[in-house]
Amino acid sequence: MTTQTVSTAAPARAEALKAALCALVVGAALVFTTGFAMPDVLHNAAHDTRHALSFPCH
Repeated sequence: MTTQTVSTAAPARAEALKAALCALVVGAALVFTTGFAMPDVLHNAAHDTRHALSFPCH
């Protein structure tokens, strides 16, 4: 019988990749939701951020 060693690096790397992908999706959703928001309150709150990210807002 042969024994196989299971690498713990592969599952840890997969979890890190999942976490990074989730952070990327959430971050992009926040940027684009704020960037294209139309209500005046959200517009005023995000005004400087929009210009910093080159989103046209007026």
